[in-house]
Amino acid sequence: MVPPSPGEKADAGRSAHDHSRAAVRPDGGGYQAGTGDITFDSLHLHPDLLRGIHDLGFIRPTPIQAQAIPVILSGRDVIGCAQTGTGKTAAFVLPILHKLLQQPGRKHVRALIVAPTRELALQSMDHLKALSRHVHLKGAAIFGGVPMEPQIKALAQGVDIISATPGRLLDHIYSGRIDFIDLKVCVLDEADRMLDMGFLPDITKILSLLPPKRQNLLFSATMPVEILTLTHKILDRPVTIQIGQRSTPPVGIRHAVYPVPRHLKTELLLELLRGQGMTSVLVFTRTKHYASRLAQTLERRGLRVSVLHGDRSQSQRLHALEQFRRGRSQVMVATDIAARGIDIDDISHVINFDIPNTPDDYIHRIGRTARVEATGDAFTLADHDEEPMVKEIERVLNRTLPRVTLPNFDYKKAIAHHPRDQHDRHRPRRRHGGGVAHRHY
Repeated sequence: MVPPSPGEKADAGRSAHDHSRAAVRPDGGGYQAGTGDITFDSLHLHPDLLRGIHDLGFIRPTPIQAQAIPVILSGRDVIGCAQTGTGKTAAFVLPILHKLLQQPGRKHVRALIVAPTRELALQSMDHLKALSRHVHLKGAAIFGGVPMEPQIKALAQGVDIISATPGRLLDHIYSGRIDFIDLKVCVLDEADRMLDMGFLPDITKILSLLPPKRQNLLFSATMPVEILTLTHKILDRPVTIQIGQRSTPPVGIRHAVYPVPRHLKTELLLELLRGQGMTSVLVFTRTKHYASRLAQTLERRGLRVSVLHGDRSQSQRLHALEQFRRGRSQVMVATDIAARGIDIDDISHVINFDIPNTPDDYIHRIGRTARVEATGDAFTLADHDEEPMVKEIERVLNRTLPRVTLPNFDYKKAIAHHPRDQHDRHRPRRRHGGGVAHRHY
Protein backbone atom coordinates (compact mmCIF):
# COMPACT_ATOMS: atom_id res chain seq x y z
CA MET A 1 0.00 0.00 0.00
CA VAL A 2 1.44 3.39 -0.97
CA PRO A 3 1.61 5.68 2.07
CA PRO A 4 -0.99 8.43 1.93
CA SER A 5 0.11 11.99 1.27
CA PRO A 6 -0.85 14.12 4.26
CA GLY A 7 0.72 17.25 2.88
CA GLU A 8 3.59 18.48 0.80
CA LYS A 9 6.91 16.73 0.51
CA ALA A 10 10.04 18.63 1.36
CA ASP A 11 11.39 18.39 -2.18
CA ALA A 12 8.12 19.17 -3.94
CA GLY A 13 9.15 22.66 -5.00
CA ARG A 14 6.66 25.48 -4.69
CA SER A 15 3.88 24.49 -2.34
CA ALA A 16 0.26 23.92 -3.26
CA HIS A 17 -0.81 26.75 -1.02
CA ASP A 18 1.14 29.20 -3.18
CA HIS A 19 -1.60 28.70 -5.77
CA SER A 20 -4.75 29.12 -3.73
CA ARG A 21 -6.25 30.96 -0.82
CA ALA A 22 -8.53 29.62 1.85
CA ALA A 23 -11.78 31.26 2.84
CA VAL A 24 -12.50 30.58 6.49
CA ARG A 25 -15.99 31.75 7.33
CA PRO A 26 -17.17 31.35 10.92
CA ASP A 27 -20.96 31.19 10.90
CA GLY A 28 -21.27 32.45 7.37
CA GLY A 29 -19.15 35.57 7.75
CA GLY A 30 -15.78 35.56 6.16
CA TYR A 31 -12.19 36.51 5.81
CA GLN A 32 -9.48 35.48 3.41
CA ALA A 33 -6.28 33.90 4.60
CA GLY A 34 -3.40 32.28 2.76
CA THR A 35 -1.37 29.51 4.37
CA GLY A 36 1.91 31.41 4.15
CA ASP A 37 4.90 29.39 5.34
CA ILE A 38 2.99 27.12 7.69
CA THR A 39 4.68 23.79 8.42
CA PHE A 40 3.35 20.76 10.27
CA ASP A 41 5.74 21.66 13.10
CA SER A 42 3.97 25.00 13.53
CA LEU A 43 0.52 23.38 13.96
CA HIS A 44 1.36 22.20 17.50
CA LEU A 45 0.58 18.55 16.79
CA HIS A 46 1.67 15.81 19.18
CA PRO A 47 5.41 15.06 18.82
CA ASP A 48 4.74 11.40 18.03
CA LEU A 49 2.45 12.43 15.16
CA LEU A 50 5.11 14.78 13.83
CA ARG A 51 7.57 11.90 13.86
CA GLY A 52 5.22 9.92 11.64
CA ILE A 53 4.70 12.87 9.30
CA HIS A 54 8.46 13.44 9.02
CA ASP A 55 9.01 9.72 8.38
CA LEU A 56 6.74 10.08 5.35
CA GLY A 57 8.83 13.03 4.13
CA PHE A 58 6.30 15.84 4.53
CA ILE A 59 6.92 19.27 6.02
CA ARG A 60 4.12 21.56 4.80
CA PRO A 61 0.36 21.00 4.99
CA THR A 62 -1.91 21.52 2.01
CA PRO A 63 -4.28 24.52 2.25
CA ILE A 64 -7.22 22.49 3.58
CA GLN A 65 -4.96 20.94 6.21
CA ALA A 66 -3.37 24.24 7.24
CA GLN A 67 -6.77 25.85 7.69
CA ALA A 68 -8.76 22.95 9.14
CA ILE A 69 -6.33 21.44 11.65
CA PRO A 70 -6.12 24.46 14.01
CA VAL A 71 -9.92 24.92 13.97
CA ILE A 72 -10.54 21.24 14.71
CA LEU A 73 -7.98 21.33 17.50
CA SER A 74 -9.88 24.28 19.01
CA GLY A 75 -12.97 22.05 19.35
CA ARG A 76 -15.23 23.81 16.83
CA ASP A 77 -17.53 22.00 14.43
CA VAL A 78 -16.20 22.26 10.88
CA ILE A 79 -17.49 22.12 7.31
CA GLY A 80 -14.49 21.53 5.03
CA CYS A 81 -14.83 21.84 1.28
CA ALA A 82 -11.91 21.44 -1.13
CA GLN A 83 -11.11 19.87 -4.47
CA THR A 84 -10.30 16.18 -4.67
CA GLY A 85 -6.66 15.30 -4.18
CA THR A 86 -5.97 18.15 -1.74
CA GLY A 87 -5.57 16.12 1.44
CA LYS A 88 -8.99 16.35 3.09
CA THR A 89 -8.64 12.97 4.81
CA ALA A 90 -5.44 13.89 6.65
CA ALA A 91 -7.02 17.27 7.48
CA PHE A 92 -9.36 15.54 9.93
CA VAL A 93 -7.37 12.38 10.77
CA LEU A 94 -4.37 14.31 12.14
CA PRO A 95 -6.25 16.53 14.62
CA ILE A 96 -8.41 13.58 15.72
CA LEU A 97 -5.30 11.55 16.52
CA HIS A 98 -3.84 14.53 18.38
CA LYS A 99 -6.97 15.03 20.47
CA LEU A 100 -7.18 11.34 21.39
CA LEU A 101 -3.56 11.35 22.48
CA GLN A 102 -4.32 14.21 24.88
CA GLN A 103 -6.98 12.15 26.65
CA PRO A 104 -6.60 9.01 28.74
CA GLY A 105 -7.63 5.83 26.98
CA ARG A 106 -11.22 4.66 27.19
CA LYS A 107 -12.83 1.28 26.75
CA HIS A 108 -15.14 2.31 23.92
CA VAL A 109 -14.95 4.08 20.55
CA ARG A 110 -13.85 7.71 20.81
CA ALA A 111 -13.94 8.82 17.15
CA LEU A 112 -16.31 7.81 14.33
CA ILE A 113 -15.79 8.44 10.61
CA VAL A 114 -18.76 7.69 8.34
CA ALA A 115 -18.17 7.39 4.58
CA PRO A 116 -20.36 6.41 1.60
CA THR A 117 -18.15 3.63 0.16
CA ARG A 118 -15.84 0.93 1.46
CA GLU A 119 -12.94 2.49 -0.48
CA LEU A 120 -13.33 5.74 1.44
CA ALA A 121 -13.68 3.92 4.74
CA LEU A 122 -10.45 2.06 4.02
CA GLN A 123 -8.74 5.26 2.88
CA SER A 124 -9.34 6.92 6.24
CA MET A 125 -7.99 3.86 8.04
CA ASP A 126 -4.91 3.74 5.78
CA HIS A 127 -4.19 7.37 6.69
CA LEU A 128 -4.64 6.57 10.36
CA LYS A 129 -2.21 3.64 10.24
CA ALA A 130 0.44 5.58 8.30
CA LEU A 131 0.25 8.68 10.48
CA SER A 132 0.02 6.91 13.84
CA ARG A 133 2.98 4.58 13.44
CA HIS A 134 4.56 6.02 16.62
CA VAL A 135 1.41 6.08 18.74
CA HIS A 136 -0.71 3.35 20.29
CA LEU A 137 -4.18 4.03 18.92
CA LYS A 138 -6.32 1.31 17.36
CA GLY A 139 -8.72 1.65 14.46
CA ALA A 140 -11.01 -0.57 12.42
CA ALA A 141 -12.70 -0.21 9.04
CA ILE A 142 -16.32 -1.37 9.12
CA PHE A 143 -18.14 -1.98 5.82
CA GLY A 144 -20.41 -4.45 4.06
CA GLY A 145 -19.66 -7.03 1.42
CA VAL A 146 -17.19 -8.90 3.64
CA PRO A 147 -17.61 -11.39 6.53
CA MET A 148 -18.64 -9.94 9.88
CA GLU A 149 -16.31 -12.08 12.03
CA PRO A 150 -13.04 -10.08 11.64
CA GLN A 151 -14.94 -6.86 12.39
CA ILE A 152 -16.64 -8.43 15.42
CA LYS A 153 -13.24 -9.57 16.72
CA ALA A 154 -11.68 -6.12 16.24
CA LEU A 155 -14.57 -4.43 18.05
CA ALA A 156 -14.40 -6.93 20.91
CA GLN A 157 -10.69 -6.22 21.39
CA GLY A 158 -11.39 -2.50 21.59
CA VAL A 159 -10.77 0.30 19.09
CA ASP A 160 -10.29 4.05 19.41
CA ILE A 161 -11.49 4.98 15.93
CA ILE A 162 -14.02 3.43 13.57
CA SER A 163 -14.22 4.26 9.86
CA ALA A 164 -17.48 2.84 8.56
CA THR A 165 -20.14 2.80 5.89
CA PRO A 166 -23.67 3.51 7.21
CA GLY A 167 -25.40 0.16 6.65
CA ARG A 168 -22.79 -2.13 8.20
CA LEU A 169 -22.26 0.35 11.05
CA LEU A 170 -25.95 0.14 11.96
CA ASP A 171 -25.75 -3.67 11.84
CA HIS A 172 -23.05 -3.63 14.51
CA ILE A 173 -24.82 -0.95 16.57
CA TYR A 174 -28.13 -2.84 16.64
CA SER A 175 -26.28 -6.03 17.58
CA GLY A 176 -24.86 -4.27 20.63
CA ARG A 177 -21.23 -4.47 19.56
CA ILE A 178 -20.57 -0.72 19.58
CA ASP A 179 -21.07 1.63 22.53
CA PHE A 180 -20.70 5.35 21.86
CA ILE A 181 -20.60 6.42 25.51
CA ASP A 182 -16.99 7.66 25.11
CA LEU A 183 -17.43 9.22 21.64
CA LYS A 184 -15.84 12.66 21.23
CA VAL A 185 -15.72 13.27 17.46
CA CYS A 186 -17.97 12.33 14.53
CA VAL A 187 -16.88 12.87 10.90
CA LEU A 188 -19.13 12.73 7.83
CA ASP A 189 -16.71 12.14 4.95
CA GLU A 190 -17.89 13.03 1.42
CA ALA A 191 -21.14 14.12 3.01
CA ASP A 192 -22.79 15.35 -0.18
CA ARG A 193 -22.36 11.97 -1.84
CA MET A 194 -23.75 10.15 1.21
CA LEU A 195 -26.85 12.30 1.19
CA ASP A 196 -27.12 12.11 -2.60
CA MET A 197 -26.87 8.30 -2.49
CA GLY A 198 -29.88 8.10 -0.19
CA PHE A 199 -28.05 7.57 3.09
CA LEU A 200 -29.87 10.38 4.88
CA PRO A 201 -32.21 8.04 6.85
CA ASP A 202 -29.24 5.94 8.00
CA ILE A 203 -27.20 9.03 8.86
CA THR A 204 -30.11 10.42 10.86
CA LYS A 205 -30.39 7.14 12.80
CA ILE A 206 -26.66 7.05 13.50
CA LEU A 207 -26.51 10.66 14.69
CA SER A 208 -29.49 10.08 16.99
CA LEU A 209 -27.54 7.30 18.74
CA LEU A 210 -24.47 9.42 19.44
CA PRO A 211 -23.84 11.49 22.58
CA PRO A 212 -25.27 14.99 22.04
CA LYS A 213 -22.08 16.57 23.36
CA ARG A 214 -19.55 15.86 20.62
CA GLN A 215 -17.53 17.58 17.92
CA ASN A 216 -18.92 17.23 14.38
CA LEU A 217 -16.78 17.47 11.25
CA LEU A 218 -18.16 17.39 7.72
CA PHE A 219 -15.86 17.15 4.69
CA SER A 220 -16.63 16.99 0.99
CA ALA A 221 -15.30 17.94 -2.42
CA THR A 222 -18.50 19.86 -3.23
CA MET A 223 -21.11 21.49 -1.06
CA PRO A 224 -24.37 22.32 -2.89
CA VAL A 225 -26.66 24.85 -1.24
CA GLU A 226 -29.24 22.24 -0.26
CA ILE A 227 -26.56 20.20 1.49
CA LEU A 228 -25.31 23.27 3.34
CA THR A 229 -28.83 23.92 4.59
CA LEU A 230 -29.03 20.40 5.94
CA THR A 231 -25.58 20.40 7.51
CA HIS A 232 -26.35 23.49 9.57
CA LYS A 233 -29.10 21.45 11.21
CA ILE A 234 -26.59 18.75 12.11
CA LEU A 235 -23.61 20.89 13.16
CA ASP A 236 -23.39 23.43 15.99
CA ARG A 237 -22.26 26.88 14.81
CA PRO A 238 -19.76 25.36 12.35
CA VAL A 239 -16.72 27.04 10.89
CA THR A 240 -16.86 26.69 7.09
CA ILE A 241 -13.52 26.27 5.35
CA GLN A 242 -13.67 26.65 1.58
CA ILE A 243 -10.52 26.08 -0.47
CA GLY A 244 -10.89 27.47 -3.97
CA GLN A 245 -14.20 27.86 -5.76
CA ARG A 246 -16.99 25.38 -5.27
CA SER A 247 -17.48 22.67 -7.87
CA THR A 248 -14.20 23.31 -9.66
CA PRO A 249 -11.68 20.69 -10.80
CA PRO A 250 -7.94 20.83 -10.05
CA VAL A 251 -6.14 23.46 -12.10
CA GLY A 252 -3.70 20.98 -13.66
CA ILE A 253 -6.32 19.13 -15.72
CA ARG A 254 -6.42 19.46 -19.51
CA HIS A 255 -9.99 18.86 -20.73
CA ALA A 256 -11.07 17.59 -24.14
CA VAL A 257 -14.35 16.38 -25.63
CA TYR A 258 -14.23 13.77 -28.41
CA PRO A 259 -17.50 13.88 -30.40
CA VAL A 260 -18.26 10.38 -31.66
CA PRO A 261 -21.36 8.34 -32.57
CA ARG A 262 -22.23 6.01 -29.74
CA HIS A 263 -21.64 2.82 -31.72
CA LEU A 264 -18.03 3.87 -32.38
CA LYS A 265 -17.08 4.77 -28.80
CA THR A 266 -15.24 1.51 -28.13
CA GLU A 267 -13.19 1.81 -31.32
CA LEU A 268 -12.30 5.43 -30.54
CA LEU A 269 -11.35 4.49 -26.99
CA LEU A 270 -8.99 1.83 -28.34
CA GLU A 271 -7.39 4.39 -30.65
CA LEU A 272 -6.86 6.75 -27.71
CA LEU A 273 -5.42 4.02 -25.50
CA ARG A 274 -2.88 3.19 -28.17
CA GLY A 275 -1.68 6.79 -28.09
CA GLN A 276 1.48 7.91 -26.35
CA GLY A 277 1.50 8.86 -22.71
CA MET A 278 -1.47 6.66 -21.78
CA THR A 279 0.36 5.09 -18.86
CA SER A 280 -2.38 4.88 -16.23
CA VAL A 281 -5.93 5.38 -17.49
CA LEU A 282 -9.18 5.38 -15.51
CA VAL A 283 -12.22 4.80 -17.77
CA PHE A 284 -15.70 5.53 -16.41
CA THR A 285 -18.86 3.81 -17.63
CA ARG A 286 -22.44 4.36 -16.53
CA THR A 287 -23.35 0.79 -15.54
CA LYS A 288 -21.72 -2.14 -13.76
CA HIS A 289 -22.64 -4.51 -16.56
CA TYR A 290 -20.95 -2.47 -19.24
CA ALA A 291 -17.86 -1.84 -17.10
CA SER A 292 -17.27 -5.60 -17.10
CA ARG A 293 -18.17 -5.92 -20.75
CA LEU A 294 -15.87 -3.10 -21.84
CA ALA A 295 -13.02 -4.47 -19.73
CA GLN A 296 -13.37 -7.84 -21.46
CA THR A 297 -13.32 -6.16 -24.89
CA LEU A 298 -10.16 -4.21 -24.05
CA GLU A 299 -8.46 -7.35 -22.73
CA ARG A 300 -9.28 -9.19 -25.95
CA ARG A 301 -7.55 -6.37 -27.81
CA GLY A 302 -4.34 -6.89 -25.85
CA LEU A 303 -4.61 -4.34 -23.04
CA ARG A 304 -3.92 -4.99 -19.35
CA VAL A 305 -7.19 -4.10 -17.63
CA SER A 306 -8.68 -4.01 -14.11
CA VAL A 307 -12.37 -3.50 -13.38
CA LEU A 308 -14.01 -1.88 -10.35
CA HIS A 309 -17.73 -1.65 -9.57
CA GLY A 310 -20.25 -2.43 -6.87
CA ASP A 311 -20.86 -6.05 -7.87
CA ARG A 312 -17.22 -6.98 -7.34
CA SER A 313 -16.29 -8.65 -4.05
CA GLN A 314 -14.06 -6.81 -1.59
CA SER A 315 -11.07 -9.01 -2.46
CA GLN A 316 -11.65 -8.39 -6.17
CA ARG A 317 -11.85 -4.64 -5.62
CA LEU A 318 -8.69 -4.55 -3.53
CA HIS A 319 -6.86 -6.69 -6.09
CA ALA A 320 -8.00 -4.42 -8.95
CA LEU A 321 -6.83 -1.30 -7.09
CA GLU A 322 -3.47 -2.87 -6.25
CA GLN A 323 -2.87 -4.02 -9.84
CA PHE A 324 -3.71 -0.56 -11.12
CA ARG A 325 -1.67 1.23 -8.44
CA ARG A 326 1.42 -0.86 -9.19
CA GLY A 327 1.13 -0.31 -12.93
CA ARG A 328 0.36 -3.94 -13.68
CA SER A 329 -2.87 -2.77 -15.32
CA GLN A 330 -2.67 0.08 -17.79
CA VAL A 331 -6.43 0.65 -17.66
CA MET A 332 -9.04 0.49 -14.92
CA VAL A 333 -12.67 0.45 -16.07
CA ALA A 334 -14.98 1.62 -13.31
CA THR A 335 -18.38 2.99 -12.43
CA ASP A 336 -18.83 6.09 -10.30
CA ILE A 337 -17.93 4.09 -7.20
CA ALA A 338 -14.33 4.97 -8.18
CA ALA A 339 -14.97 8.70 -8.53
CA ARG A 340 -14.21 9.07 -4.84
CA GLY A 341 -11.92 7.16 -2.54
CA ILE A 342 -9.21 6.17 -5.04
CA ASP A 343 -6.02 7.70 -3.68
CA ILE A 344 -3.56 7.04 -6.53
CA ASP A 345 -1.20 9.86 -7.39
CA ASP A 346 -0.07 8.85 -10.88
CA ILE A 347 -3.26 8.48 -12.94
CA SER A 348 -2.34 10.13 -16.24
CA HIS A 349 -5.77 10.13 -17.90
CA VAL A 350 -9.43 9.96 -16.95
CA ILE A 351 -11.75 9.05 -19.82
CA ASN A 352 -15.52 9.39 -19.58
CA PHE A 353 -16.72 6.61 -21.85
CA ASP A 354 -20.23 7.50 -20.71
CA ILE A 355 -20.88 11.09 -19.75
CA PRO A 356 -21.69 11.52 -16.04
CA ASN A 357 -25.14 12.42 -14.75
CA THR A 358 -24.20 15.83 -13.31
CA PRO A 359 -21.38 18.38 -13.54
CA ASP A 360 -20.45 17.55 -9.93
CA ASP A 361 -20.02 13.90 -10.93
CA TYR A 362 -17.79 15.07 -13.79
CA ILE A 363 -15.62 17.00 -11.34
CA HIS A 364 -15.34 14.05 -8.99
CA ARG A 365 -14.41 11.70 -11.81
CA ILE A 366 -11.71 13.85 -13.36
CA GLY A 367 -10.37 14.71 -9.90
CA ARG A 368 -8.73 11.27 -9.89
CA THR A 369 -5.99 12.77 -12.09
CA ALA A 370 -3.86 15.89 -11.51
CA ARG A 371 -3.83 15.25 -7.78
CA VAL A 372 -2.20 17.94 -5.62
CA GLU A 373 0.14 19.77 -8.06
CA ALA A 374 0.36 17.20 -10.85
CA THR A 375 -1.10 17.56 -14.34
CA GLY A 376 -3.42 15.17 -16.12
CA ASP A 377 -5.84 14.75 -18.99
CA ALA A 378 -9.61 14.37 -18.85
CA PHE A 379 -11.24 13.11 -22.07
CA THR A 380 -14.98 12.75 -22.62
CA LEU A 381 -16.44 10.66 -25.44
CA ALA A 382 -19.69 12.41 -26.32
CA ASP A 383 -22.44 11.27 -28.64
CA HIS A 384 -24.67 13.98 -30.10
CA ASP A 385 -27.40 13.14 -27.57
CA GLU A 386 -24.92 13.84 -24.76
CA GLU A 387 -24.08 17.36 -25.93
CA PRO A 388 -26.65 18.98 -23.58
CA MET A 389 -24.78 17.57 -20.58
CA VAL A 390 -21.48 18.73 -22.05
CA LYS A 391 -22.99 22.21 -22.26
CA GLU A 392 -24.10 21.98 -18.63
CA ILE A 393 -20.60 20.96 -17.57
CA GLU A 394 -19.18 23.89 -19.50
CA ARG A 395 -21.64 26.24 -17.80
CA VAL A 396 -20.55 25.08 -14.35
CA LEU A 397 -16.86 25.24 -15.27
CA ASN A 398 -17.41 28.63 -16.94
CA ARG A 399 -15.35 27.57 -19.94
CA THR A 400 -15.74 25.96 -23.34
CA LEU A 401 -14.14 22.54 -23.55
CA PRO A 402 -12.17 21.92 -26.78
CA ARG A 403 -13.62 19.45 -29.28
CA VAL A 404 -11.05 17.04 -30.68
CA THR A 405 -11.20 14.59 -33.58
CA LEU A 406 -8.58 12.02 -34.55
CA PRO A 407 -7.41 12.65 -38.12
CA ASN A 408 -7.21 8.99 -39.16
CA PHE A 409 -10.33 7.70 -37.42
CA ASP A 410 -13.33 6.75 -39.58
CA TYR A 411 -16.26 8.55 -37.94
CA LYS A 412 -18.62 7.46 -40.74
CA LYS A 413 -18.22 3.74 -40.19
CA ALA A 414 -21.58 2.04 -40.70
CA ILE A 415 -23.49 1.03 -37.60
CA ALA A 416 -24.13 -2.41 -39.10
CA HIS A 417 -20.50 -3.22 -38.39
CA HIS A 418 -20.80 -2.12 -34.75
CA PRO A 419 -23.98 -3.36 -33.02
CA ARG A 420 -25.61 -1.07 -30.54
CA ASP A 421 -24.09 -1.26 -27.05
CA GLN A 422 -26.47 -3.12 -24.78
CA HIS A 423 -25.76 -0.86 -21.83
CA ASP A 424 -27.65 1.94 -23.57
CA ARG A 425 -31.01 0.15 -23.70
CA HIS A 426 -32.20 2.15 -20.72
CA ARG A 427 -31.43 5.43 -22.43
CA PRO A 428 -33.59 7.16 -25.08
CA ARG A 429 -33.17 5.53 -28.45
CA ARG A 430 -32.49 7.58 -31.53
CA ARG A 431 -32.38 6.68 -35.17
CA HIS A 432 -29.06 5.79 -36.81
CA GLY A 433 -28.06 5.20 -40.37
CA GLY A 434 -28.25 7.27 -43.52
CA GLY A 435 -25.56 9.59 -42.18
CA VAL A 436 -27.84 10.96 -39.46
CA ALA A 437 -25.80 9.61 -36.55
CA HIS A 438 -22.49 11.13 -37.62
CA ARG A 439 -23.31 14.22 -39.64
CA HIS A 440 -22.77 16.43 -36.58
CA TYR A 441 -19.13 15.41 -36.38
